[in-house]
Amino acid sequence: MCGIVGAVAQRNITPILIEGLKRLEYRGYDSCGVALHLDGKLQRSRSTSRVADLEKQIEEAGMHGFTGIAHTRWATHGAPASHNAHPHFSPSTEQARIALVHNGIIENHDELRAELTALGYVFQSQTDTEVIAHLVDHMYNGDLFDTVQHAVKRLHGAYAIAVFAREEPHRVVAARQGSPLIVGLGKGENFVASDAMALAGTTDQIIYLEEGDVVDLQLGRTWIVDSEGKPVEREVKTVHAHTGAAELGPYRHYMQKEIFEQPRVIGDTLEGVTGIMPELFGDGAYNVFKQIDRVLILACGTSYYSGLTAKYWIESVAKIPVNVEIASEYRYRDSVPHPNTLVVTISQSGETADTLAALKHARSLGMEHTLTICNVSTSAMVRECKLAYITRAGVEVGVASTKAFTTQLAALFLLTLALAQVNGRLTEAEEQAHLKAMRHLPVAISAVLALEPQIMAWAEDFARKENALFLGRGMHYPIALEGALKLKEISYIHAEAYPAGELKHGPLALVTEEMPVVTIAPNDALIEKLKSNMQEVRARGGQLYVFADVDSRITSGEGVHVIRLPEHYGLLSPILHVVSLQLLAYHAALARGTDVDKPRNLAKSVTVE
Repeated sequence: MCGIVGAVAQRNITPILIEGLKRLEYRGYDSCGVALHLDGKLQRSRSTSRVADLEKQIEEAGMHGFTGIAHTRWATHGAPASHNAHPHFSPSTEQARIALVHNGIIENHDELRAELTALGYVFQSQTDTEVIAHLVDHMYNGDLFDTVQHAVKRLHGAYAIAVFAREEPHRVVAARQGSPLIVGLGKGENFVASDAMALAGTTDQIIYLEEGDVVDLQLGRTWIVDSEGKPVEREVKTVHAHTGAAELGPYRHYMQKEIFEQPRVIGDTLEGVTGIMPELFGDGAYNVFKQIDRVLILACGTSYYSGLTAKYWIESVAKIPVNVEIASEYRYRDSVPHPNTLVVTISQSGETADTLAALKHARSLGMEHTLTICNVSTSAMVRECKLAYITRAGVEVGVASTKAFTTQLAALFLLTLALAQVNGRLTEAEEQAHLKAMRHLPVAISAVLALEPQIMAWAEDFARKENALFLGRGMHYPIALEGALKLKEISYIHAEAYPAGELKHGPLALVTEEMPVVTIAPNDALIEKLKSNMQEVRARGGQLYVFADVDSRITSGEGVHVIRLPEHYGLLSPILHVVSLQLLAYHAALARGTDVDKPRNLAKSVTVE
């Protein structure tokens, strides 16, 4: 989602700010901007195009400076337009003395806007961010650090802000509440950003600010106070952010690259797993797993579907009841907490606002056994949970998640086996069989990727459609949900997924010869039931596109198109089948000419509710 970069230095920081924005492009944005302090004035350039275009504008204007802030914005309040782009100035004139960028949502912005308007402030945007800029200007007392500490007490909601003042060169003040923010330390220079990746190549000395922190960045020092205004020391960590992982290489899009990286990242995620043991999830995991008698999974979007898949695994193998909740719903409903619950959060970024809030809500209800499956070891989610399994998907640039999803599934299957072992439901022979199957996953996924030419032919048909249905049964129903989500995310084809047995309870009314019906058909215990559901589709003239296992005895014919996966993979079959659905979505979007890596209206890291 929105991204922040800021710096104070004794050199021109414009290239650092621009490079930082480029590194944050993967999060998704619809406008961007830079503000610099130069010769006692504030300069600004904003664009509703890409960062590369902003860079050209800045070069043409000859902008440079030693203090500045930059931002990529994903629109929430106000349309994607230049006047709504960050940074925002206050006053909104050539005599501006405050420049500010902001991630998050200020819930009381209407109240503050009315108050500031009555004081004579003129608003140039529809954003909640401009409210903060004017509030800081109104409260400014000549000491920006002190001013910001007082100003943020007026804000309700989530925010990460970075601000500098005309009267105070070589000073940037930043604050966070509910939205991530980090400090980068240099020699005679300091930085702030919403993501350590933004500072890759500039510094690897990183401080992760905590809730309520306000930081004063100057040339030779940083000063942090907590939410009560007390000076605090935060740990400095050496973080080697990935710089080369975001290289596109020979692929047309990052999504295609990330789909084809899955054999390697699954191998990386399982590297070092020589046996099943609770300690894979952290020190003390055995004692936690012995105490729990149920599991609560909290997640959003694609991560939610990985949790739904894990429910089938955990209940089948470990015999532990599992409840899977959409994080954004869970915290706002009355639920029945149980202290012996293992609360599992799943997040690619580890900064998903809804999931973090749901985790805190669960803990407030007395559920203290927490574990996260996450792709970023330094994220807020990892810091908030007692236990963790870090997937090793690497940087995922495409907004539509692919390799992050399959590595989550691999980690969740390991969790299933660990829970089963602790509960005495996993024999040594079963453990070895499961480990052998997991080690073979990279080879099995590579065989699915080899089906790309066949899937491309199907995608040409899908590109001409506006609606599609996806069907699955059992543990492949969540995979059908994920397949439908991928198609709608990047191709803008409306797609819905159902358990195949539910077809006759309503969705069958939609089936015509113009409605492609994608069916996941593994050769499992439900295959004959699934074949009956497929006949229901054919009887109404629907077109079936079936991903079948090699031995499922489903043949192509009129209205039935079949692609055979190389092998049936038992409990791990969902990981193979989802790869074929990723390829279908990618090539359908490619045929329709959409922006595959940056689909409209969507962002990579959703750090607002």
